[in-house]
Amino acid sequence: MLKELHVSLSLVLMFACGLLYQLTLRSQCLFACLPLFTSPQGPDGLLRSGRSIVFIETSERVEPPPLVTCAVESAAKIYPEQPIIFFMKKLSNATQLTPNASYPAFSLLSAIDNVFFVPLDMKKLFEDTPLFSWYTKVNSSKEKHWLHVSSDASRLAIIWKYGGIYMDTDVISIRPIPEENFLAAQGSQHSSNGVFGFLPHHPFLWACMENFVEHYNSRIWGNQGPKLMTRMLKMWCKLQDFQELGDLKCLNISFLHPQRFYPIPYPEWRLYYQVWDTEPSFNNSYALHLWNYMNQEGRTVVRGSNTLAENLYRKHCPKTYRALIQGAKGAVSREPGMG
Repeated sequence: MLKELHVSLSLVLMFACGLLYQLTLRSQCLFACLPLFTSPQGPDGLLRSGRSIVFIETSERVEPPPLVTCAVESAAKIYPEQPIIFFMKKLSNATQLTPNASYPAFSLLSAIDNVFFVPLDMKKLFEDTPLFSWYTKVNSSKEKHWLHVSSDASRLAIIWKYGGIYMDTDVISIRPIPEENFLAAQGSQHSSNGVFGFLPHHPFLWACMENFVEHYNSRIWGNQGPKLMTRMLKMWCKLQDFQELGDLKCLNISFLHPQRFYPIPYPEWRLYYQVWDTEPSFNNSYALHLWNYMNQEGRTVVRGSNTLAENLYRKHCPKTYRALIQGAKGAVSREPGMG
């Protein structure tokens, strides 16, 4: 009896050692052993709800910098019942990432229940849209502003196909947007394409994609982005100047006041990285665009600086602040982004 017990214990010990060895080997892949997209609905299922908040990364980057991480976390916090879909060009269905110390931002966002990473397959995305013929002919290696142009095209196609809200990766959400079909004004009679939302298959976005192809000129920065939205809006609507804080309405499209997303205009973007005696309340805003594209100086959020940007991080993306700002050694370096 004692001998049989000894043999049984030896077998259990051998099995445990083997299992421990396998776990040691697999520990290097961590979450890579799990599928990239974990929702049982799949990306199409979530997107077809028409309620997604969409972010796009058209560079080869997979580890988001702090501002991008803050933008995504803040959206997940403001829209807890809606899927936050982050399209990344670098990802593919076979991609296996390692959410560990090498990918702190990816790890942080992966742990948020309503955030999902999805591969950005432009060729597939543009099928059955006016953009497909353009995409199959364009030589991206010769395009001066390809990261921006391809992002401009992708956001139009995604929101036309699925509906939802698109946001640039330098937009911090502070309260829900109450509109379904809307454009965001940067100034009087000038539209942005950094934030917009529509129901699926809205004819305005189809017309935008047609105009994108017909008037394609990538040498002019913004020609396929904010300038496209502005010229199309002027074709559809007789734009008037904003009166006080009221939004404008044209057909079934709301043209939202600059205070909703751009209370600090782009010439004054440095104000986000300064200390204010009395900080603005942003009571009339739904989200804040931090103008990362303008930040060629590489200004960053620094722990303990008490700048407006640091305080926005503390309030609207506390996980990002704790992990990537408070927990970082020194200043957080800036990485180029789409904003």
